Amino acid sequence: MPRKPAPPKPRTSSPWDEALAPRAKGERRYWLVKSEPDVFSFDDLQNARNRTTRWNGVRNFVARNFLRDGMREGDQVFFYHSSTEPPAIVGICEVARAGYPDDTAFDPASEGFDPKSDPGKPKWFMVDLRAVKPLRRPVSLAELKARPELASMALLRIGRLSVSPVTAAEWRAILAMAG
Repeated sequence: MPRKPAPPKPRTSSPWDEALAPRAKGERRYWLVKSEPDVFSFDDLQNARNRTTRWNGVRNFVARNFLRDGMREGDQVFFYHSSTEPPAIVGICEVARAGYPDDTAFDPASEGFDPKSDPGKPKWFMVDLRAVKPLRRPVSLAELKARPELASMALLRIGRLSVSPVTAAEWRAILAMAG
């Protein structure tokens, strides 16, 4: 007798759905950006003109979608130092300009050059970030991993992304950890 096929599994929401969903008026969202401090550090951001930089050169489609479709002016962002010892969240910045085409993709002299990118239909996007303040105390990756309430955090689940969402509850927990 043939086996009856299993019923289809209900579609579960993507972990990114909330980060890319339409916003309520005045809603602020939270993010994390990663950079190696010897490439661009939080100190570099604080020392930049107007404490602001273009967050360009991102060449991952998921991170690009967050830059293009998720991040909005006024959103709060943790600045994370990667490839250092210890890797840690070291500061807070904010989105000073929402996503717009990353012109480094069109510049053959840029490390971010993408010969397949078309200025008429840009593939890559960036935002402007402005330094707000350093954390009172950096929060290390080991500390983040030790907290059960952060187990679902995108940084811990999918560490390779240079831009990732942070929930409001995760934001508050990390601020408390930083003192």
